[in-house]
Amino acid sequence: MRIKLPKPIADYFEADKDRDAEAVARCFIYGAIVRDEGHAYVGQDSIRRWKAGASKKYTYTVEPIMLGSEGFRIVVTSHVVGDFPGSPVDLRYFFILNGEQIAELEIVL
Repeated sequence: MRIKLPKPIADYFEADKDRDAEAVARCFIYGAIVRDEGHAYVGQDSIRRWKAGASKKYTYTVEPIMLGSEGFRIVVTSHVVGDFPGSPVDLRYFFILNGEQIAELEIVL
């Protein structure tokens, strides 16, 4: 199912699909925060390293399947399939946008 995502979020998922850690990092503002698997990654350099590491460690596909909101956060539920423990799984991506970039992202089960 194709859903219409806000441009900064669509750009994030497209860069992730291409395994382009540099393009993923550019989706975020300078002091952005990503929370994933119990860790926090602050700033574009840290986010770039996080995404490069995840892309090397696992092979996966992500398909956004539902769009919603929770307070001021945009919630994208995505079906994720790959060679990681627990696959396949539906993950929720909580985004906070700042203009045309992402200020915060939290990925949870």
